[in-house]
Amino acid sequence: MRLLDALARLCAVLAGLLLTAITLMTCVSLVGRNTTGWTIVGDFEISGFAAGAAIALFLPLCQLRRGNIIVDFFTTGAAARTQQRLDRLGAGLLALVMALLAWRTALGGLSAWQSQAGSMMLGVPEWWVYGAMVPALALTAWIAAVQAVRGFGPAGGGAPA
Repeated sequence: MRLLDALARLCAVLAGLLLTAITLMTCVSLVGRNTTGWTIVGDFEISGFAAGAAIALFLPLCQLRRGNIIVDFFTTGAAARTQQRLDRLGAGLLALVMALLAWRTALGGLSAWQSQAGSMMLGVPEWWVYGAMVPALALTAWIAAVQAVRGFGPAGGGAPA
């Protein structure tokens, strides 16, 4: 789990850097627009691309730390063992969904690369965003799969919620 933890933290740091960069870019663009009439061309496109990548990059650490919302209304009275089994089942299902998303996002990126699809204003290749998302989605699937098999204790990774 040390490797997964390090990779998840790296993804979260990259996401934070992306969000910081687009925040600064947006501030510069807004100040310029409202004071001198100058703006950063394509700032909206860049913000959208970076936000999409950042969301995917935060997912591994969220899963590792069990930061996803768990609706336990019906299981609060269940035995601890039953709750643990259901949590592991949920982690397994999430692993499958994240693997499916990683696969389909990879195919979407390949399609965008083959068609040379780009953003409207700047022509930024769309496959760049897909390329940033696929490893994070795959890492989230990997973490969830490990948690489904090992559980959520110290050996299974992730602090209990």
